[in-house]
Amino acid sequence: MRQWLVCILMLLATGVMAAEKVRYCDYPVYPPISWSDGKYMRGLAPSVVNELFARLGYEVEMVELDNWNRCVLDAAEGRVDVVLAYRTAEREHGLVFSTVPVLREEVAVFINRQHPVKIDRLEDLANYRGGFLFGESYGEVFDRFVAEHQNFERVSDSRQNFGKLMRGRIDFIVSERRTGQMQVDTLAGAQDIVALRNSFGVDSLRVAVSRRSSLARRMPEINEQLQHMIDSGQVDRLLAESEAIYRDLLKPPTSSP
Repeated sequence: MRQWLVCILMLLATGVMAAEKVRYCDYPVYPPISWSDGKYMRGLAPSVVNELFARLGYEVEMVELDNWNRCVLDAAEGRVDVVLAYRTAEREHGLVFSTVPVLREEVAVFINRQHPVKIDRLEDLANYRGGFLFGESYGEVFDRFVAEHQNFERVSDSRQNFGKLMRGRIDFIVSERRTGQMQVDTLAGAQDIVALRNSFGVDSLRVAVSRRSSLARRMPEINEQLQHMIDSGQVDRLLAESEAIYRDLLKPPTSSP
């Protein structure tokens, strides 16, 4: 009996009995969905992933890259297990998407009121210079439109994009409405940047698991637990928490009396 106890303690000490890890990849430049405070990855996406896979008995290893394309490619090729992304036909070759969406996202166009433009529908975007992030996808119709036109300038950081719009170097930015508005609200000098009221598409952010990962076999359980998190209001609470933390982080310091 004593020998068995010693063996168990040794296993615990060496971490053999530790929870199995899954690797989650993100490019955290999309507050409040995902962002970095300089030390840690924060936001709705990493919070949902941590909670979801803890429920399934996994520990999550966060992998932060400097390009969203690399995250999706690494997941498709099995170098990481999980990303949160929009579902497209091309991505489905390498990824299995949750049937339960994490969050509904609306595609919006942001403009500078000092440089008015006339944009009422998707086709109107072809008449102006637009800003886009590398690796972004907003559904097959929108992606096909972007691929067919050469008037989009791509950068790696959304704040850089909004800076170009503020200076008049581009005429519009395509962004998720929630993320784009948070950038405007927390960026100094962005008072003339506004979102057009028209929606230019709606898509859903989903848990996407590499087809090369053992997690792919557990998609029914992933969907079940994700549905529990949504029904209980936990996803909404995590989103509100992320928004509050991000705004507080960027709040200018108050001067002492």
